[in-house]
Amino acid sequence: MSSSLHIYLLDEAATRALVGCRSEENLEFFRTHYADRLEEQDDDFRAEIAAGAPTAYEAVRAVIDGGPFDAPAQYAFRYGYAYEWLCSLTGSFLPDDRFTPHRGAWLSAVDEGLRAMGVTAVTVSAFGAQGLPEPLPRTELPGCGVWTPEEISRALEQFNVTMRAAEAGERPFPELEKEIVDAVFQSLGWAQAAADREGLSVVGFRF
Repeated sequence: MSSSLHIYLLDEAATRALVGCRSEENLEFFRTHYADRLEEQDDDFRAEIAAGAPTAYEAVRAVIDGGPFDAPAQYAFRYGYAYEWLCSLTGSFLPDDRFTPHRGAWLSAVDEGLRAMGVTAVTVSAFGAQGLPEPLPRTELPGCGVWTPEEISRALEQFNVTMRAAEAGERPFPELEKEIVDAVFQSLGWAQAAADREGLSVVGFRF
């Protein structure tokens, strides 16, 4: 079975502030502007909804209200999907074709590539391991993780140190498979996109 990453560039603090904000205005915005998408999501999970999963709108309401998250545990993933939706609306989607789809230990392999480039401040594995922001219930999927502006700044500086050393002949450029190099540079592209807009984070979801 394959997995996917969805990567967003956004003001993570502002997006997290939507969790528990209890804004009826935001909920009305969903009802009036995204009725078709709410219905499409419910069509995709009709069997699960019949068995007790929240509808898309119910999940969004729970996230914006800060609970209750009272769906049966096997359907708690619906709250994660709702939070990802908030991120998609408040942020910009970043290219993820080197990670969607992926199988097995691909994220760990890319992390090894990042380390070979001298980058230790961020990992792509974080997008599957850190979990959703509180008070959302923790679920296996979707995974969620954040690269903060501070981590991004350190990661880019680490990469630049490696490149300067390679260009000066002080150390060889790491020998990596082309697929790993492509994925490493795509992930560093996410970091650069965030650095180009001060204060933004990279938020990723693994499905």
